[in-house]
Amino acid sequence: MSTVVREIEAPDVASRAAQQMQDHQDLAQDVMGEKLILNMGPSHPATHGVLRLVLELDGEIITKATPDVGYLHRGDEKIAENMHYNQFVPYTDRLDYLAPLANNVAYAMAVEKLLGWELPARGQAIRVLCCELARISAHLLGVGVFAMDVGAMTVFLYTFAEREKIYNLSEHLTGARFTTSYTRIGGMTRDLPKGFVERVRKFIDEFLPIVDETDQLLTRNQIFIDRTRDIGVITKDRAIAYGITGPNLRASGVDYDVRKAHPYLGYEQYEFDIPIGTVGDCYDRYLVRMEEMRQSVRIIKQVLDTLPDGPINYEDPKNRLPEKERVLMSMEELIHHFIIATQGVDVPPGEIYFGHENPKGELGFYIVSKGGGVPHRLKIRSPSFVNLSIVPELLPGHMISDVPAVLGSLDFVMGECDR
Repeated sequence: MSTVVREIEAPDVASRAAQQMQDHQDLAQDVMGEKLILNMGPSHPATHGVLRLVLELDGEIITKATPDVGYLHRGDEKIAENMHYNQFVPYTDRLDYLAPLANNVAYAMAVEKLLGWELPARGQAIRVLCCELARISAHLLGVGVFAMDVGAMTVFLYTFAEREKIYNLSEHLTGARFTTSYTRIGGMTRDLPKGFVERVRKFIDEFLPIVDETDQLLTRNQIFIDRTRDIGVITKDRAIAYGITGPNLRASGVDYDVRKAHPYLGYEQYEFDIPIGTVGDCYDRYLVRMEEMRQSVRIIKQVLDTLPDGPINYEDPKNRLPEKERVLMSMEELIHHFIIATQGVDVPPGEIYFGHENPKGELGFYIVSKGGGVPHRLKIRSPSFVNLSIVPELLPGHMISDVPAVLGSLDFVMGECDR
């Protein structure tokens, strides 16, 4: 089920948005004068990381925009092809480093798809819990810095205070606040600690009023509306043509969410709505993320209410590390532990793709295996990279003051863009 986050009385919203975009482009062509090349970034707070924008300006009007990426490139895909499957888990933390728990799950599920493994019910529920907490955390930062980019400092302080609470929960669960590395191929490092469920319940009960207060601060704020409404319009057709995913796609009116279209981890048993926009401007992208946080809280409540008992990891004696106690007491178990630790999980030959609904969009892993514990080829589909591809078409015709609003509404992160 989907829900529209913004109702507009205009009879033909798509035509109006398309006409406005054409007007911007016509204005860029009509303005006469000497062109100026301006480098925005890579060390600029409004570029949200090491992104360089080469802007061609005619006065204050942008006539051409070229994103220059790659400043944070670390060669993650080649690194993955030279280490065991489990050894690559910490590197996934550094992709969308604002949602490390969700990155871990996406990668582990890709390898498990190749292995033909399916986690027991409790393991799946814990992963859903991790992914939705990560979604809230990432959207809190996205909304907070977006608001700050257009002048609303108070909202930034509200959202970061709530995000700190999620980091406290992450520390309780994984022992780390930022780069968690909690997931393993076939499960998680440990079960939920004592008192964790109660702490999550307390957080979500206190969180919803903060979302509502943030809504009151921004959604009807005339300055925020003027800075974001009808700015950076991405029509439905262009969003699909560029392969945009996640909140940016749904803000353009496309009812597509991987959790609904291709359910995994038992998402089909949870009730939640898919928020969609009507215009596809910066304002819609903000509204979609606000509603997604509410829907994530709704999912978390259902997970906690129906959390099953039982094991959290897939049982495969040949590919899972034996219990520590058995390793210390049996020579055979010690040898088995040594083989798995040094050679990795024995993955059969084949190739798969798995797409995961991350906070920024569809995070996908394409893996080619020739057998053994190391992937032959690994390719990452990073949503931020794809979402940024529309910037050269999106920015021309806008004022230079609109750039922070457009970039903030796209909510990209350069860690996964550059990989």
